[in-house]
Amino acid sequence: MKVLELLEEIEEIVDTASGFPLTGKIMVDAQELLEIVREIRLELPDEIQQAQWIKNERERIIAEAKKEYEAVIADAKRQAEALVESDDITVKAKLQAEELMRVTEETAKQLKMSTYDYVDNILFNFQEKMEQLNSLYFSDMFRTIEKTFQDISETLTANRTEIKDMAYRTQMNEDEIQMEASPRDSGSQG
Repeated sequence: MKVLELLEEIEEIVDTASGFPLTGKIMVDAQELLEIVREIRLELPDEIQQAQWIKNERERIIAEAKKEYEAVIADAKRQAEALVESDDITVKAKLQAEELMRVTEETAKQLKMSTYDYVDNILFNFQEKMEQLNSLYFSDMFRTIEKTFQDISETLTANRTEIKDMAYRTQMNEDEIQMEASPRDSGSQG
């Protein structure tokens, strides 16, 4: 990653710079340092574009999962309607439809959970990279860059929280469906 190489170059300049005795201060070539900072600024948009790509990829994956979920549900409903011809067949069809719906919803839930884990993993890895880059900067010289990293990290944290919230709601929705199915089952047996 080009930004890391440039930061290492700054570290080397600072490490090899002549120092003023007893002050803890050093003398560096301002032009050389400013040129490296300019190069870092040119590289940063790539990092930001990568974060945008991850966000777009997450949205695409979730949209695909939703589309697949809806297609499976629609197919299950069509199959259930086709089976309704007589009372006996209707009872069997309802049981098959309920089983198909349960399997479909479980499959969709697993797909959603896998998607959330995948996106959370990408966001976590990217967040770690951002924190590593952030730790390499000197606070006085790179306040603007540090602010950018903090904003990206907050966005990533918010995205991770949103993914976890969506996973929680998916889990809760399944529990509600099971609770609603239980009274119906006992009512049709009686």
